[in-house]
Order: sequence, then structure tokens, then C-alpha cells
Amino acid sequence: MDRETSPPPAVRLVPVTAANREAVVALELAPGQVDWLAGNAESLDEADHDPDARPRVVMAQARIVGFLMYEAPADDDEARIYRFMIDSAVQGRGYGRAALRAALEEIATLGHVRRVSICYMPDNEGARRLYGAAGFLEEGLDEDGEMVVGMSLPAGGNGL
Repeated sequence: MDRETSPPPAVRLVPVTAANREAVVALELAPGQVDWLAGNAESLDEADHDPDARPRVVMAQARIVGFLMYEAPADDDEARIYRFMIDSAVQGRGYGRAALRAALEEIATLGHVRRVSICYMPDNEGARRLYGAAGFLEEGLDEDGEMVVGMSLPAGGNGL
């Protein structure tokens, strides 16, 4: 089977803890991706001061393969995934697709979220393909020049 038809690898999302924090900070982007995303240390520092931030480690079996962070305030029906990276050593193996699906499934269980959005740099073709394949639609550039994509969650959180 090729990558387009093979099932995504099994991943799970777990909270960032003192025990896994250093490993999350050590994850690396490919050299051409560094300008597209804030570093994980900066993201975790931000999460320490933002009660709405939900930092998650992307795990494949016992291995940490990525990091993502989203917010889903209780008084808002929109969740925003605003950090998402897969370690450069394991990119291209389907972990991003699997992690995005796991994040959407986790967000859907919150009950109050009806819409999910993500931003990415317009020249990030990998992100464009990943989010488009997951059903996100481009909505235009934000004030920072990032492409905003969004999708509605199915009613009741089913069907992801």
C-alpha cells in the first residue's frame, strides 16, 4: 500500500507533564520549517500562563513524535489549534494526519465546540495539503498574513 491509501499510524495525545516536557522541547522541525512555527519551549511557556491552552504530546506507542496545542474556551464554540508539529526525524510517515484526527476527536468530545480553525503560513504547502485533506476550508489571510482554515464539527461530535 502507498501512503495515500494506507491507514494512518496509531497515535494518541497525552498532556504535557514535567516528565515529558524536556522531550517535547527537544523535538525539531526540518530546517525549512523553522520560520513557520514558534518553538515548543516558547509554546509551553505560553501554556503555563494561559488557562485555555491545552498542550498535547503526540505519542506513537512509547515514542514522542510531535506536539500540538489548542484552545477551546468554555464560553466559545470554536477551538483553535495554534501549534502543531511533527519531529523532522519522523515526518512523512502519516503521524501528522493521525495526530490531526486525534486532536479533532478530542476536541469533539468537549461538547461545546462546533468549529475548529488553524492558521499556517501561506507558503507551507505541506500544511495546506494536510488540512485540506482533513476537510478544512481556506477562509483567507489574517492580520499576521497567515492563512486561516476552518471546519465545522459534525453535530454531536460523531463522524470524524
